[in-house]
Amino acid sequence: MRVLGKEIDERFFTHRQRSTSTAGIVSAVGALLLFAYRFYWQHRPNWDLLAIGTLFVAVKLTLMIWYHLTD
Repeated sequence: MRVLGKEIDERFFTHRQRSTSTAGIVSAVGALLLFAYRFYWQHRPNWDLLAIGTLFVAVKLTLMIWYHLTD
């Protein structure tokens, strides 16, 4: 039983998946760039920003390998 009926279809889920992926990538790149700016120009490393960016890269690569091996 669909609550919204025809308003929600496969295109909606595809757009939601793509937008969420893009938002995650942009956020991680932003965290890494902000870390680099503070590290190289302000000489104050923010290790939490580096951790967020590194975590994203590790999860993204792990999932890409997993999907490649199980597809």
